[in-house]
Amino acid sequence: MITIKSWLQEAAAQLLNAGIDNARQEAEILLCQLLQKNPAYLFTWPGQELSQEQQTSLGRQLHQRLEGTPLAWILGEWEFWGLPLRVSPATLIPRADTEVLVEAALDSCVLPQARVLDLGTGTGAIALALKKERPQWKVDAVDFQPEAVALARENARHLQLDIRVWQSDWWQAVPETPGYDLVVSNPPYIHPEDPHLQQGDLRYEPSSALVGGTDGLEAYRQLLAGLPKHLRPGGWFLVEQGYDQAEALQGLFARAGLLERLTYPDYAGQPRVTRGRRQ
Repeated sequence: MITIKSWLQEAAAQLLNAGIDNARQEAEILLCQLLQKNPAYLFTWPGQELSQEQQTSLGRQLHQRLEGTPLAWILGEWEFWGLPLRVSPATLIPRADTEVLVEAALDSCVLPQARVLDLGTGTGAIALALKKERPQWKVDAVDFQPEAVALARENARHLQLDIRVWQSDWWQAVPETPGYDLVVSNPPYIHPEDPHLQQGDLRYEPSSALVGGTDGLEAYRQLLAGLPKHLRPGGWFLVEQGYDQAEALQGLFARAGLLERLTYPDYAGQPRVTRGRRQ
């Protein structure tokens, strides 16, 4: 007889032996999704027996995770800013640290009816979070990958949040007028020789959404070059960054003439978001 308790113990042990962080939590997440219950249910009914069908489904998902498939892809969705976002191998998996970018954008732009652009939107996470918090804002989002555009549109429909999404290679298909009050982006910023690319979920996610050219800063240069034609005077520009890029980004922002520059830390205290304001 396989119960909730016995399956959790065995699954957590296997995940831990495979070197997966938060092994117990991941096992609980898989079981909660299958049972459509919250975590408290697992501890309230540890002796509940799992059916053969449930065991087979869990076994298949556990095998995928042990093989390295990201948990978000197995589940088919991942939460960001309280929003259940559908995910796929075509985009980055939304991460909690990116919520700092949303917080910083809301802190910086206080206009009641701002025009907002999210460059390289992926799942649409940032754009949708901003629209959720500021329903009166007009939020646009672009991505180079057609699969990402389709996924962001699907998430917008599913969440009933009215944002516009279209395909563009950064600024290429973005109109120059009337311009935006706020531009945000979580661009590729990892150095191509960074060892983290060979670790964890990053091994499976699209490299085009991770690697920022030869020095990790190429996307920022392209984004900054387009600001004069697309960001209104007084408008804000905010980007996510690597933990070791704060000084370099501050320099790029300064050379681009952006004022009120500020770097925000993430929840671990590492520099995570840099902002600047156009004169």
